[in-house]
Amino acid sequence: MKLKICGMNHNPEEVATLQPDYLGFIFWEPSSRYFSGEMAAVPSSIKKIGVFVDAPLEEVLEKVAHYQLDAVQLHGKESADYCHELKERFLSFRAQSRNLETIKVFSIKDDFDFDVLKEYEEVCDYFLFDTKGKLPGGNGYTFDWSVLEKYTSNKPYFLSGGIGLDSTEKLQEFLNSTASENCFAIDVNSKFETAPGLKNIDDLKVFIESLKSVRN
Repeated sequence: MKLKICGMNHNPEEVATLQPDYLGFIFWEPSSRYFSGEMAAVPSSIKKIGVFVDAPLEEVLEKVAHYQLDAVQLHGKESADYCHELKERFLSFRAQSRNLETIKVFSIKDDFDFDVLKEYEEVCDYFLFDTKGKLPGGNGYTFDWSVLEKYTSNKPYFLSGGIGLDSTEKLQEFLNSTASENCFAIDVNSKFETAPGLKNIDDLKVFIESLKSVRN
């Protein structure tokens, strides 16, 4: 089980010492966690994900090149055609020995029609399921994970949405259920902050230790 810590801004170097698998940087300006400026160096073992919301293709590619991103997370209404074109454009980066990944986000409230995923199967590396709210991510609420019992794809997915220290028991139950069969990573954000983009290191340490016990 992988761990992604999203909404990096004020203390990414400190968070990187915890050795998560992914760090997420948000490139959507309305977000209180919007990232700009220079990016701190992080170990190559940690993949850097750029989070975008209906951004022009050229903007995504520019950020990928400038920040040497390893993956992009598409958190808007991006079409399968958009994802396909992005994947094609990524081929030039792969020629430079960089294997870029695409994560497409789908928001869930009470139910979800998983048939909508079919056209994205061939153009994305992962799906991410988040809680449907007023903003695209960072809302601090969980959706009903039992909805994922209806997940029929073999595509690995990230589980996101309001996961915090109080989610440990629920998370363990979920990971022991059939719904988690294709769960690839856990994605945390706002529940581990003292301010938007400023992560609480002590809480993250506790969560990582609990996640290790769940993994085992």
